[in-house]
Amino acid sequence: MKGLVALLLSIALAVICWGVYGPTLGEGRAYMGGSSLRPFICVGMAYFLIAVLAPGVYLYLKGETGHWSATGIVWSLAAGAAGAIGALGVILALAFHGSPVYVMPLIFGGAPVVNTFLTMYWTKSFKQMNPVFTAGLILVIVGAVVVLVFRPHGGHGPKAEAEQKMVEEAENLGENEPAPVRYAFVLLFTAMTACSWGVYGPTLHRGQMGMAGSRFRPLICVGVAYFLIAVIVPLLILTAWNEPGAFSVRGSIWSLLGGTAGGLGALGIIMAFNSGGKPVFVMPLVFGGAPVVNTFVSVTQAGTWGDLHAMFFAGLIVVVAGAVTVLIFAPKPQPHAPPAEPKPEQPEAAPASQ
Repeated sequence: MKGLVALLLSIALAVICWGVYGPTLGEGRAYMGGSSLRPFICVGMAYFLIAVLAPGVYLYLKGETGHWSATGIVWSLAAGAAGAIGALGVILALAFHGSPVYVMPLIFGGAPVVNTFLTMYWTKSFKQMNPVFTAGLILVIVGAVVVLVFRPHGGHGPKAEAEQKMVEEAENLGENEPAPVRYAFVLLFTAMTACSWGVYGPTLHRGQMGMAGSRFRPLICVGVAYFLIAVIVPLLILTAWNEPGAFSVRGSIWSLLGGTAGGLGALGIIMAFNSGGKPVFVMPLVFGGAPVVNTFVSVTQAGTWGDLHAMFFAGLIVVVAGAVTVLIFAPKPQPHAPPAEPKPEQPEAAPASQ
């Protein structure tokens, strides 16, 4: 029972942190004139503080179970790279005029599918996947998509005005490219994000197992990879793309807070794995719950509670029902059969007397 409580609290931490990540980063974008890459750079810096320096100091002062290993480091770095590449994919999909109305549902609907099939392929557990669990997984995905599709769009205030300004200024980006080419790039970056975020959980789980169940060592590797991709790559892109907006103090603070939420969410995932959770059900729960938290926070910020559609609440109910089903009917590893006991040697028959 204690392990289940720890598992649920860890998943809740990831859901809440990753749910507030988007709205918090949105505030950073608003105060940076609608820029996307500049807040992302601040996110990378926050990851370095939260996921590298803080756990590094803790390990130095108190230590932790587990150990460093080449295999664990490689897998954990790959997980951090996948998370950062996915976040960058969202930015690029929107930069090529992709609408969040369909980009985000495609991502949050596709990532759990990639996660589930990759996990079951690596663990060779396709035969253990029961129909009820499959139905629950579908409910979580469909519910999350419905929540995103029927969430209120628009709003008032400086954030909404900055986002509208960003859209208007972005009309000049890629305007010389034909529409089919732009849509192809949107689909490419959307698929890149869905795949990257889909492999994040299984890859991170392998990294943690490679470090004997350590919590902070994989987190440090995730932070290092995220810092490199979220800081260096956007800086290189900015040298070739004159993105609208500029750095500001308030925008940097909000973006750093968003990065902090992202880092704590990654810690929640690791703690969930450490509490006995498996990627096959932990990640769908996170991907299903985070959009719900995201929507409630965004609606509160915009003051658009009166615009909530009945289908939004229907999607919310579907997410909850699917989450409960996934938790209860998650595939469980089959116990290994005990080795057969050696048969006692039969005494040799005495030779017949002549």
